[in-house]
Amino acid sequence: MEQSELTQRFVARPQAFAWFLGAGASRSAGLPTATDILWDMKRRFYCREENQDIDRQDLQSDAIQHRIQSFMESRGFPKMWEDGEYERYFELIFGNDREKQRAYLRGILALDKASLSVGNRVLGALIASKLAPAIFTTNFDDVVETAVAEVGGQALVPFHLEGSHNILSAYKNEEFPIYCKLHGDFRYESIKNLTEDLKAQNDDLAAGLRTACNRFGLILCGYSGRDKSVMELLHSVLDTTNPYPHGIYWTCLKGSSPAPSVEAFVAAARKKSVDAHTVFIETYDALMLRLWRNTPNKDLALDHKVRGSALTPVAIPLPSTGHGAPIVRLNALPLIALPKKCHALETTRALTWDDVQALRSRSDGAVMFTKADKVLCWGASNDVKTVVGADFSALKEADVPQDLNLATHLHIKGFVEEAAVAALARGKPLVRRTNRTSSFVIAAPQDDRTSELLPITKITGRAAGMIAGLIAPPDEFHPEAERVSWAECARISVEQKNGRHWIVVEPDVWIWPTRARRLAIDFLGERRKDRLNAKYNALLDAWIKVLLGTAERNTVSTVMSFDKGTLIENPRFEIGSRSAFTRRATK
Repeated sequence: MEQSELTQRFVARPQAFAWFLGAGASRSAGLPTATDILWDMKRRFYCREENQDIDRQDLQSDAIQHRIQSFMESRGFPKMWEDGEYERYFELIFGNDREKQRAYLRGILALDKASLSVGNRVLGALIASKLAPAIFTTNFDDVVETAVAEVGGQALVPFHLEGSHNILSAYKNEEFPIYCKLHGDFRYESIKNLTEDLKAQNDDLAAGLRTACNRFGLILCGYSGRDKSVMELLHSVLDTTNPYPHGIYWTCLKGSSPAPSVEAFVAAARKKSVDAHTVFIETYDALMLRLWRNTPNKDLALDHKVRGSALTPVAIPLPSTGHGAPIVRLNALPLIALPKKCHALETTRALTWDDVQALRSRSDGAVMFTKADKVLCWGASNDVKTVVGADFSALKEADVPQDLNLATHLHIKGFVEEAAVAALARGKPLVRRTNRTSSFVIAAPQDDRTSELLPITKITGRAAGMIAGLIAPPDEFHPEAERVSWAECARISVEQKNGRHWIVVEPDVWIWPTRARRLAIDFLGERRKDRLNAKYNALLDAWIKVLLGTAERNTVSTVMSFDKGTLIENPRFEIGSRSAFTRRATK
């Protein structure tokens, strides 16, 4: 099923759907998944037993993972992906010491390490609006409770192992919203990580889920389907009299494949005449924002908190007709949130700027580098190690300066711009180019007529083409003559003005090869001659719609530079769609 169809069904009746959240929903807030926690436990145990020093970033290496996993299996630990692996590691590492379990999970899931993403804020707003009647999760963290408190100003008390007996009474009395933590909560004594607990899924909580799934449809987000006990519980609903009356919608990231357990569940549901689907999405944040944008009659105060406090409705009095200074629209979009973390690269020898430039060329966009007193980078840890090669020593976590002042942080400004361009172009028929002074997104010549570029082609006619009769002659660096082509493009820059960050979008025309730009002056003049106020304004709107995926004003879009990765590997930006305006200040 396409996201658009799920959106259509959801907005028609949001109260008809219950939610099931896995670790992927919390990962968007910067918290680890169950797999992350599992590898962290393995790492800690291995380092303690073998007197080794391996940090979390090293776990991205296949060789290190293989070494650790082989060691664990030699000590009697389960094989990778074996049923019960997660709870078995807790049992073998912590034994019956529940306090150590709680202390470990409290540290790794601490909310001070989390930052509510737009998807978390949307769910908080849906709950506060009474549009999410039942929410179930396998997560231990407090992200959902925090989102409801921050966005809706309300308290959300979960049902858990120590208070499960009241959940059926809540359904009977329709005391919605109902929020249930199926795997318990690490603050309580009966933490549900041990094998004997999982084998006997709490009867009251299980009954609560079955009751919800006999009344609502179920949207599953960020959940892999690896918990055997939970999957058995979801299957058991299919044997009831009214299973999933409004359907099942299991969301998966585009480019991934559902787990066999998920495919089996969806197939089993369809055999029971349940309307069951897998829905491929870009990210949890993108899906939630899509649903929220299309939800009618939203509370304005909640909408304001979801979209970001930097975007506020304004009422600028228009000047009367005459010779007064006009209001001028700027081509700057509010950059509400910049990435805060990145890698710090440690190498066996000091790298020069030439070395860093060579690494950037070698990575072909998979890794982004910059250098001052140390080398900073974004990208999957394995990709960084592959690109750096023999010079690689280690990766550490580093803070990204939020001050983009040219005088002090020019190298950071370029670093952030490159990441922003990659994020804006990702998944779209655009190519990106970054040189020493500028970064660009360019309509891909082979895809210039795709529907995604329609907002631009409605204005310009075409998004790319050849320049008839123009040839770039050979020179000392280019031994062959080349035909010259053009493409619509936009220069993207990150600016800091009046203490705030902005993404500046400047529509232009790109020339291929770049050395032929001076030869194409007449063509450029002819193509751009009518781009005066009205047309330039429309073209700016078109580029904003293409880059952010929305034509709505006062919205916030979340974009990331790569398809996957932690917040240290994959820079994330929150960008408002309403451009800035200005007028001459009165004396």
